[in-house]
Amino acid sequence: MPIKIPNQLPATDTLTKENIFVMTETRAISQDIRPLQILLLNLMPTKIDTETQLARVLGNTPLQIELELIAPTGRSFKNTSEAHMLAFYKTFDDVKDRSFDGLIITGAPVEMMDFEEVDYWPELCRIMEWSKTHVHSTLHICWGAQAGLYYHYGIPKRILPEKLFGVFEHRVEDPNFILFRGFDDTFKVPHSRNTTVDRADIEAVPALKVIAASPEAGVYAVKTDQCHQVFLMGHAEYDWDTLQKEYLRDVAAGVDIHVPRHYYPNDDPTQPPVVSWRSCAHLLYGNWLNYCVYQTVPYDLRDIEKGVRTDD
Repeated sequence: MPIKIPNQLPATDTLTKENIFVMTETRAISQDIRPLQILLLNLMPTKIDTETQLARVLGNTPLQIELELIAPTGRSFKNTSEAHMLAFYKTFDDVKDRSFDGLIITGAPVEMMDFEEVDYWPELCRIMEWSKTHVHSTLHICWGAQAGLYYHYGIPKRILPEKLFGVFEHRVEDPNFILFRGFDDTFKVPHSRNTTVDRADIEAVPALKVIAASPEAGVYAVKTDQCHQVFLMGHAEYDWDTLQKEYLRDVAAGVDIHVPRHYYPNDDPTQPPVVSWRSCAHLLYGNWLNYCVYQTVPYDLRDIEKGVRTDD
């Protein structure tokens, strides 16, 4: 089954050309199916790129998805037109009275700031608090994962000696856990961040469990009981050239940045990048949708506020 997105969203043409089954709103109206309601809080500056990346991995499953987009209230976005934001994005106030099968909170380029210094932090806290009663499973990505661990469990982020930048190998620590069902023992994921979360801080919280980590990149995946909250420190959804664009941008700006590790053949940026994480991304997001959301969410979304799960 496809992902249902607005008729004119730029991702529609991109995903159709990639043979990913996209269903427009017009066609979806004629189907008598209860699709999964997924809310995407997009904090990334390149909104269209992020929409497309996440729609791609969410749409490559047998499940029908309805994707709603929200962004922080009252902010302008220099990399995304106002017309695009008005056409496709809602505010949290527009959706706060609804319940959702899943919520995705993306990363954001604010990691060197204290959480409380981020101008939309109060609104993000409202959303994360609301998610505890109105969302069946919340997926936090990169800075969004650090923000979630800090808000829900008081775990601080820590500044790295140098930017963690490249594609790194990870090991599944709980092969039987459903999020990594079908994975090999090791898998690769891109990272691009200046901060991290210490494993000891996570393991000091009984409600949290580390389920995948990397010798170079540290903790990658953390979950709570029944997968109500999932925290991913990297960007499995990245396009083949996302790290390259970031690298070339920083080089042009005179930023002291090293070549992204394990990304170009022989770390040579004159050669095309080698994509080694695409299958991981599709399997990871497919597993989240199937096992953490679809298999356990109640049919009636109103039951989410009552804490109902079909596996109870």
